[in-house]
Amino acid sequence: MKSPQTLKGFRDFLPAQALKRQWLRDRIVAVFEKWGYDPLETPTLEPLELFAGQIGEDEKLFFKFKDNGNRDVALRYDQTVPTCRVVGQNLASLPMPFRRYQIQPAFRAENTQKGRYREFIQCDADIFGSTSPLADAEVIALSLDIYKQLGFKNAVALINDRSLLADLPYTAIVSLDKLSKIGKDGVMQQMQTKGISAADAEKYFEIVGNIQPNDTLKTIFECLKNYGFDEESYKFEPTLARSFSYSTGAIWEIIIPEFSSGSVLGGERFDNLVEKTTGQKIPGTGFGLGFDRTLEAAQQLGLVPDLKTKTQVLVTIFSPELLNKSIELSTKLRMAGVGVELYPDDRTKLEKQLKYASAKGIPYVAILGPEEIAKNQVTVKNMSTGEQKIVSASECSFETLLSRSSAAAAKD
Repeated sequence: MKSPQTLKGFRDFLPAQALKRQWLRDRIVAVFEKWGYDPLETPTLEPLELFAGQIGEDEKLFFKFKDNGNRDVALRYDQTVPTCRVVGQNLASLPMPFRRYQIQPAFRAENTQKGRYREFIQCDADIFGSTSPLADAEVIALSLDIYKQLGFKNAVALINDRSLLADLPYTAIVSLDKLSKIGKDGVMQQMQTKGISAADAEKYFEIVGNIQPNDTLKTIFECLKNYGFDEESYKFEPTLARSFSYSTGAIWEIIIPEFSSGSVLGGERFDNLVEKTTGQKIPGTGFGLGFDRTLEAAQQLGLVPDLKTKTQVLVTIFSPELLNKSIELSTKLRMAGVGVELYPDDRTKLEKQLKYASAKGIPYVAILGPEEIAKNQVTVKNMSTGEQKIVSASECSFETLLSRSSAAAAKD
């Protein structure tokens, strides 16, 4: 029998990795909510017809099948299309403009490679109900602020307007969208494989090369300046195309110059998507953030803290006879707001319990032996320095020591 393993393109995350992902998610959510966006969740499985005809060339990446009721269904390909369904279905009860963020898995039958997986976390934020370029400017500013708050100093928003590419066929737009990855020669070759002549391909490049910012983009740039972003944080990029067929206006991507694996966020205006999905004419604009790429970039630039566990203290069990005292201390510490593990075996030697704390990265160990109990004390060991202190077991004294020790460690 073969050893069990994950399917290609799907991953497990052990605690050390999961904690880093949790760190990133928490930081992103904090920025979303600071800008006034509320959470939304949608089902993992949707009717196939919801996505069909909305995505463009990449429909070949749908995870689709027939369910037990013989219905054609698909795993969530993205979050924008399902949200359009939600908005259309709940129009009477949603305040407009409606701001939402969503952080859930998406599924695509990708040819797996570095930074691309078949199940991945997507982070979206959108504004529905406004055609104003001020809405576009806000979500672009939000895009930039996320990376600023994560510690990226050189994140840049590349911005264009899909309406400026109205004279180009969609097949050419899809190819142009890959310009930064495969270069002009690669784009020319790809266009020709799609039936676009070399002469027409050159003409399309000439059109793109002569594009200038329109009034919408000028308004966006002015707003970004007023939001406090310097001109190095955003720029007009006429070759930016975005391959989604539902893009209608402003389009943008965030790049990290020090990170070579492509853009980390992409966004667009999609004024017709809710109407195509539900029949309700409601404009929208927003973005999808590449969670895995963002985490990879943050790790590459040393922005992710060294996270091993959230446990602050391991309470040891000196002997079976003293188990109740260890349970009592654990409960008291948790009530004081301390993250505590109680070692789950009262027959394990103290030395092995200390090794467990060290292996897991727990910063402090509390030891309650007969001497400590007789004097109403606790021995606290700092696992990084080896220093031990005797403290009173009275309420909050240990929690106070812990907070002071943590502050001192952070200062060092």
